[in-house]
Amino acid sequence: MIFISENLSFLLPASAILLLLVWVIRLEIKLRRFLQGKDAKNLEDLICETLETVKQTDRINEEITEHLLKVEERLRRSVQHVKTIRFNPFPDQGGNHSFVTAFLDERGNGAVVSSLYSRDKVSVYAKPIVNRQSDYELTEEEQAALN
Repeated sequence: MIFISENLSFLLPASAILLLLVWVIRLEIKLRRFLQGKDAKNLEDLICETLETVKQTDRINEEITEHLLKVEERLRRSVQHVKTIRFNPFPDQGGNHSFVTAFLDERGNGAVVSSLYSRDKVSVYAKPIVNRQSDYELTEEEQAALN
């Protein structure tokens, strides 16, 4: 007991140094396992390569996002609503040979095509549509085709 109390000022730092030495050795072993077969230059090259791949992936992602936005805009302007209604405009003649077809995009812009069939002739009319409305008077059938 006297030995410990007399040498306490030496034993505490010595044990701390010993613990730190063991800890450093364990870290060195772990680092060697991590870098096994690789030197620092190869690891740096690998990190730089990975960084370049990430940058390239980001550029490709931006291009794809830009392209997707263009495709979505084109899709909004494409025909998405097509509706055909057959009807008989002349009750005393034939059957439902006449028809109305509406072609509209996402915003309700497009055209209505009407075909009126009679015994003598077939007449075809087209009316422009903006926001599901036309500057020209629409028949009941044309209105129904827009909805």
